[in-house]
Amino acid sequence: MSTTVPRDATTPAVNGRHGARGAAAAVHDLLASFIRITPRDMSLTSLAALSTLDRNGPRRITELAASEGVTQPTVTSLVAALVRTGYVERRSDPTDKRAVVVAITETGSAYLRSRRAITAAVFADAVDQLSPEEAATLAAAGPVIERLRDLVDRQRGVAQERK
Repeated sequence: MSTTVPRDATTPAVNGRHGARGAAAAVHDLLASFIRITPRDMSLTSLAALSTLDRNGPRRITELAASEGVTQPTVTSLVAALVRTGYVERRSDPTDKRAVVVAITETGSAYLRSRRAITAAVFADAVDQLSPEEAATLAAAGPVIERLRDLVDRQRGVAQERK
């Protein structure tokens, strides 16, 4: 999903480095750094789909395609590869026995935990270099960051529904 954020240079409190847009830019850059340091053994689309299944539970292929912003054939291929690795499995949909859902396996969950541990270790090393005040500010921002993630996920879902 591509979103253009209008810039208004006349509002430094919003656009300044320490304003809302500055914080958003800093979070974006931090996420890009995390993407660069994580192992390259899986595509970002596959990883995103696996994370979605881990966070939200089993999904039909059509639901997974919509949530990830890719086509159904793309997700079908992606799921086939994830099944071969043992990270996901196909199951009968409990609400419609004719349909199939995709669910993460324990192996898939362990894989995600391992990837997160690698990234978290790098992050923890960086946090250790912050001042106590900076570390406290970061810790206090945790719930806000989680809420922000949920809002972005919701926005992405709305945008996908409009397609």
